[in-house]
Formats: sequence, structure tokens, C-alpha cells
Amino acid sequence: MEIELISFDLCPFVQRSVITLLEKNIPFKRTNIDLANKPAWFLGISPLGKVPVLRINGSILFESAVINEYLDEITPPSMHPEDPLQKAVNRAWIEYASELSNLSFRMLITDDKNVVEQCLQALRDKFEFLDKNLSAAPFFNGAAFSLIDAAYAPVFIRIAYLLKQAVDDVVPPGCSRVLAWSDAILARPSVQGSIIDHFTELATERFKKRGGILLQRI
Repeated sequence: MEIELISFDLCPFVQRSVITLLEKNIPFKRTNIDLANKPAWFLGISPLGKVPVLRINGSILFESAVINEYLDEITPPSMHPEDPLQKAVNRAWIEYASELSNLSFRMLITDDKNVVEQCLQALRDKFEFLDKNLSAAPFFNGAAFSLIDAAYAPVFIRIAYLLKQAVDDVVPPGCSRVLAWSDAILARPSVQGSIIDHFTELATERFKKRGGILLQRI
């Protein structure tokens, strides 16, 4: 079986799938595209024009959550809880991670100081809510690293490698559970292996070129 991950090098949703592939020890080919100049062949296979796209022997999957669940199903043991309710809980909180990722992106790309402050406050509020709903450790479900941990990894990476350059306490100090969870996720080999070389420099330069004010002084 040939697996190809079509990606953009700095996309957080691609990174979720890279982490899952590394966790599962699945061999794969990675093909990067330029999202500012999408090739015609890519638009011909990606219904939404977004990455990641997974190509398996000619078949196409899109959307990172769908891709990751497929990868999980074809390579046991599962990275999802066995209990149906707990599995559904995980899926719901994975959607919450997408909102955190989108807020982080808006914060990095905007040229409006007010939007930066609004996004920062929204992130802090959401992390406080998340902290109240974390009970297991070191990962979301306990000892085992799960798909939900892979989903939050790109958020914590961008806080640690980008946002913390310009802003203190993106995760409020009182959110001890979130901070400990972040530390455990960032130390995971698959997470470190998903970070491209010179990530901070490349991402900082790209956001500067797009007019984001947050990293302009870095």
C-alpha cells in the first residue's frame, strides 16, 4: 500500500496527520505544495482545495480528522478510547482544538492590534475552560497518547515556538493541567519529529510577509 500525504509545510492540520503517521510507524511519502499557488493536479483531487490530502493507491481522503481515524483503523492498536461515549468525548474536544488553532492563526496573521488582543483573550478563556475539563494525566485520556493529543500538539507547538516570542501567558498560569499536558505532548518523539527544520524562522518570516504585526519586532 502506497500512502502519500499532500501537505503545506507549516499547516497545523497537516501536522496532526504527520504525528499520527509517526505514532503508527506508517511509511509515507510527503508532497508539499504552495497554497498560494495551488497546482491544477491538486485542485483536481482536493474538493475543498485544502490540505492535508491523503492518497492511498489512487483513492483520496481529505480533512485531518477523517485521515487520522482511517490511519488509526488500519494499524492497531487504536489511538482512540474503546468506550463509545469516551470516544465521542474525544472527538468533540478535537473540534475544540480546531477553534484554538484558528484563533492562533488569526492572531499571527492580523495587522490589527485590537484583533490580536481579542484573539489572545479568547484563547485564554478557552484554555481556562479546557483546564476545568481535564482530569487525566499525562495525556488527555491518561497514560496512552491518543488522536486527541495529536490534534492539540500543533496548538501547543505554535504557542511554544511562535506566540511566546511576543506574548506572555497565552495559557494562563492558573491552567496547571493544560500546561502539564502541553509539556507532555511537546516532549513526545512523534511531535518533535513533526516539526520541520527551522520552523520558527520560516513561520515567523511567512507571517511577517503576510502583514501580521505580532511577530514584526522579532
